[in-house]
Amino acid sequence: MGKATGFLEYKKEYLQKIAPSERLKNYKEFEKPFPENTAKEQGARCMDCGIPFCHGETGCPVDNLIPEFNDFIYKGRWKEAWENLSKTNNFPEFTGRLCPAPCESACTLGIIEPPVSIKSIERTIIDRAWEEGWVIPQPSSFKTGKKVAVVGSGPAGLSAAQQLARAGHSVTLFEKNDRIGGLLRYGIPDFKMEKWHIDKRMKQMEAEGVVFKTNVNVGKDITTKQLQADFDAIVLACGSEVPRDLPVPGREFKGVHFAMDFLTKNNKQVAGDHLEIISAKDKNVIVIGGGDTGSDCVGTSNRHGAKSVIQIELFPEPPKDRDPSTPWPLYPKMLRTSTSHEEGVERRWAISTVGFKGNDKGEVTAIYGNEVKEENGKFVPVPGTEFEWPADLVLLAMGFVNPIQEGLIQDLQSQGMELDPRGNVKASFGTKAGSFATSLPKVYACGDVRRGQSLIVWAISEGRKCAEQVNQFLLQEVEA
Repeated sequence: MGKATGFLEYKKEYLQKIAPSERLKNYKEFEKPFPENTAKEQGARCMDCGIPFCHGETGCPVDNLIPEFNDFIYKGRWKEAWENLSKTNNFPEFTGRLCPAPCESACTLGIIEPPVSIKSIERTIIDRAWEEGWVIPQPSSFKTGKKVAVVGSGPAGLSAAQQLARAGHSVTLFEKNDRIGGLLRYGIPDFKMEKWHIDKRMKQMEAEGVVFKTNVNVGKDITTKQLQADFDAIVLACGSEVPRDLPVPGREFKGVHFAMDFLTKNNKQVAGDHLEIISAKDKNVIVIGGGDTGSDCVGTSNRHGAKSVIQIELFPEPPKDRDPSTPWPLYPKMLRTSTSHEEGVERRWAISTVGFKGNDKGEVTAIYGNEVKEENGKFVPVPGTEFEWPADLVLLAMGFVNPIQEGLIQDLQSQGMELDPRGNVKASFGTKAGSFATSLPKVYACGDVRRGQSLIVWAISEGRKCAEQVNQFLLQEVEA
């Protein structure tokens, strides 16, 4: 720790942002990394707290060595900060932009002051590393002769593929879409993360030996048995993509869409594809779901030029400060305002959608429902709170329930692969704690396909840890 009194001398700083009126004009990122001196001061705020809760069980799932890279930044040792960060996180440019930063929620300084700006420092480190040319391919100096198939190119699949290639295995990554990245590519708007970040990592990984195959839907375009015959190990990292639906009257009306259909088409258009998007221009937009995906719909709708945007949530409004039910160092239950919310939205809480109304063309025209309160663990209507709001576009952003079952999962299930009660791949077999092995020989699973819908930082962590177990399994075969 460089400066013992740093947390007393410096206040928390935030990344500078372009004004909402300007950033709404395009889909470019609008936050800027810290200037060097600001980064130094923010690194100095890191306390010598003895037990750093910012990583481990309560903080960073990829186990970033946060106090160490903060200290390097305070001392101006930028390349060492990057080397430290790259030991634990394959893609800091992803997490530095998209992670909700449980590390900051667990920061010891956060008990009495705003926590250390860990996420912003992380992003500043990796952006500088790319500018300086420090991020280079790290190909293995030897080959084991073993071949691994990774199915799915989201953060879990990418991190698993990179770790296995660096361990000397021949890795082929299969992606059903036309571009690599999974929901990073098509679920995250460019104003949160421009997609050239993924492209740069692809080039690095190709130089490390990873072979990317797009437009290949395993279970349809190639059989699972062929994959099992051709490869020594298979890593399932195909995410959790079945959206939670809202089966209420009027669900069939035109203009009621899943959020991911809305976001994916828009991202494809931003990427230069010629296709018809789901436009929010001049429309009254209702976003059902108060999470990050709903927030992304808000930001995208505003960029389209929506007439109005309302985001509703079934649960009551969280408190503005940490709720007593989630004390430090747990990730706090509290009200969060995203950059998309800053750009314009009406947020409503404790709202239940009862149904939709439409016109004689089958188009949605309104949403109706009521406010609710919780009684005995159930939400019950509040009398006298019934409402009807105009709606030309309704976006369902209520999360995901499980992986797509058709094709890949069903094929492997027919061979004996077990699923958990939620429909995720059960991967807790084998002798190791925290096993990623499925009930099928040489088939592993990681990320959302295994744990259910979760955070990008958990996906990267799972990909790395799964790769470690696959590597040990393959090396045992090599020695045998």
